[in-house]
Amino acid sequence: MKLFLKLLFGCIFVFMAVMTIRTGLSVSLSAAWPSYAANPWAIATLYDAYFGFVTFYAWVFYKERRVWTRVLWLVLIMGLGNIAMSFYVLIQLFRLKPEEPAASILQRRPA
Repeated sequence: MKLFLKLLFGCIFVFMAVMTIRTGLSVSLSAAWPSYAANPWAIATLYDAYFGFVTFYAWVFYKERRVWTRVLWLVLIMGLGNIAMSFYVLIQLFRLKPEEPAASILQRRPA
């Protein structure tokens, strides 16, 4: 299961990073915004994404004990979205000891 999750979140990270760079090179966000903002479905999708980011961040807030790491991950998640989220999960997976199950990433580590 851990290998599957590492592959899954590694693919998400790489795909999203490549797509973001590729899209950014073809059209700037500021140039695309007017037509994007005029589309109600685009705005609904944006709200959906950011509420998903906040939901994921609630877990990060629970897991991270230090204020500065909580703030750092909030900025990264809100700024990079699924790139930051997949990277966070990968970090958690690679921190697991070989005998720990994948489900252990859901819990806080002892202080």
